[in-house]
Amino acid sequence: MLDDPNSAIYVTDSAKDIKNKVNRHAFSGGQDSIEKHRQLGANLEVDIPVKYLSFFLEDDKELEHIKKEYGAGRMLTGEVKQRLIQVLTELVERHRRARAAVTDEMVDAFMAVRPLPHMFG
Repeated sequence: MLDDPNSAIYVTDSAKDIKNKVNRHAFSGGQDSIEKHRQLGANLEVDIPVKYLSFFLEDDKELEHIKKEYGAGRMLTGEVKQRLIQVLTELVERHRRARAAVTDEMVDAFMAVRPLPHMFG
């Protein structure tokens, strides 16, 4: 069985990959039309972008604001997805820079066999 490359955001994804995955594949809890969405709001229980934001958005106040506005229909799905794209792109870029800074010497030092004092004492 082949894994679906669109089933997750990977730390090796480009900004374009992240944007495409979120916009095309992240299931939304928004309504079928803007009018219906404004009236009923989003179902936050099934909304994948909100679930991702709850893990990766560091500002709890902003997250609560998004949930409140989106759940009430005052914020649209596209706006929530745009914020998620921004958050994930920044996160992946930070990881990419940190990974690029890792040297062979650092890996060797990390992987070296060494005693673990007081582990079983």
